[in-house]
Amino acid sequence: MKIYTRKGDDGSTGLYGGGRVAKDSAAPEAYGTVDEAQAALGVARAACERGGELDQILVGLERDLWVLMAELATDESNRHKLSAGASLVTTEMVAALEAQIDEISSRFDPPTEFVVPGEDAVAAWLDVARTVVRRAERRSLHAAFKGSQVVPYLNRLSDLVWTLARWREGHSLASRSVPSSVPTAQEP
Repeated sequence: MKIYTRKGDDGSTGLYGGGRVAKDSAAPEAYGTVDEAQAALGVARAACERGGELDQILVGLERDLWVLMAELATDESNRHKLSAGASLVTTEMVAALEAQIDEISSRFDPPTEFVVPGEDAVAAWLDVARTVVRRAERRSLHAAFKGSQVVPYLNRLSDLVWTLARWREGHSLASRSVPSSVPTAQEP
């Protein structure tokens, strides 16, 4: 079997479960961006300790993103062919992210303002992944089925990835820093 098929040379792509659409239509834009998010999580994973807790969390998230991509790559007329948790995002998957956010957040004091990314290489890669997840969320708004859990999942995923980055940093650099020699608004 060859890796190339030449079927996409006309600007179309095949959908999961059948059918073809233009490569720049809503579904390929959405699942393509989810694919980018998965790759960005993979870069963060490659930079962390293999077999450690963060590695295991990221592997699970990357596997979940295959489920999202399958759902987004399916024409609505074929939705009945999808399988919950394997090719269809479930409310349980969203709830699992919420539980992870709560559990990881309980381990540290989260920052109370915006932070400057880059205190740690892995955290910086997680911040890159978070921004791609946010873009995937925006792109999925026009591609997800009515009642789909794709957008809620991506919304929680970005929150989890932010939480993982802050946890990994241990101490975040605040976005606003006032040097001691610069008077603040309260000083004369």
